[in-house]
Amino acid sequence: MDNKVYIVQCRDYDEIEDKLAALMNLMGGMGRFARQGERIVLKVNLLREARPAEAVSTHPLVVAAIARLARAAGALPVIADSPGGGYRYNAKTLEKIYRTNGMHQAAEQAGIEVNWDTTSRPVSYPEGILTKHFDIITPVLDADGVFNLCKMKTHLFTLMTGAVKNIFGVLPGLSKPGYHAKLHDVQRFAGMLLDLAQYVSPRLTIMDAIWAMEGDGPGTGNPRQVGLLIGAENPLALDVVASEIMSLERTANPILMEAERRALQPNRLEDIQVIGADLADVRVPDFKPPQLSAGRLGFDRMRWYQRILEPLFKDALTVRPQVIWHRCIACGTCIEGCPMEAISFVKERAFIDDGKCIRCYCCHEICPEEAIGLHRSWLYQLVRPV
Repeated sequence: MDNKVYIVQCRDYDEIEDKLAALMNLMGGMGRFARQGERIVLKVNLLREARPAEAVSTHPLVVAAIARLARAAGALPVIADSPGGGYRYNAKTLEKIYRTNGMHQAAEQAGIEVNWDTTSRPVSYPEGILTKHFDIITPVLDADGVFNLCKMKTHLFTLMTGAVKNIFGVLPGLSKPGYHAKLHDVQRFAGMLLDLAQYVSPRLTIMDAIWAMEGDGPGTGNPRQVGLLIGAENPLALDVVASEIMSLERTANPILMEAERRALQPNRLEDIQVIGADLADVRVPDFKPPQLSAGRLGFDRMRWYQRILEPLFKDALTVRPQVIWHRCIACGTCIEGCPMEAISFVKERAFIDDGKCIRCYCCHEICPEEAIGLHRSWLYQLVRPV
């Protein structure tokens, strides 16, 4: 796995065929990544039910274009993902999300299948630094190779959700909240993501950064036209470059900081060869980051802060998820997805017990009605004005 990252400018999705072909030519052709008769999982981002224009999921035109190239190489692609932690991993969930997010359309255009196998199997990964056992969805385990088709987005918990974070979707549905519960410290969570990415080891990663998401992603931020397709063999290398394009502080990115702590390469821009575009020409200086929790308000993670200020100001210096009652339809998605069982129904609406809440923002990112907002206290706004 090399440390090269390839960038092609693509203004909008109507250019996808030519621009993706140009990207793959830079990378040596699809034949490097998919061969005759191989079953290739196209691991897309299907966080929740969302229309393509919302920039929540990998765009179906990108998925269809990659699928056609893989088919031309003789491979057998299949679209697969397990949606966010509030969704049960079953056929009913997949049908709703495939339909809304455009995956049925992508599969039909490319002449391929969507996955309906909702089983999973436990696997052992002794090489993992933090996590040595995972439960992985069966289509990924049975595939000859995985293409990691991620979306450029911000993320309230991990700052950004790109190549490494996208692989979290190989864990089945309601098992995801358990990882948040066990690993509510963001650096430990980042460590688990790096272990998982190394286990899955995708052959190819393509980031849909044509329309990205900025602000309070990954589920309810704002679409932002960036106009790029980004490719790499190494998902960590792609995240380093994507973070730079998004103008995010490297030291605030827990995945990059954990990679540095582990001496995983590459974790710095100077260790990467960027091909196809000059970063100075494609960087977005005013890309809007997410509003972050107390541990990432700009303070260094020093012992005195963790031991004194963070416990003292847990409520005042964090963004709190808060139910928007007039939008809540009591569907129960947030209750299913909460790792701490901090949400229940009160008067036929969701209610969040703030004392149990660990600020993982799972409820905010998966609510299909966008009925969980983010409350910022006066002290938070004073320290970090919006």
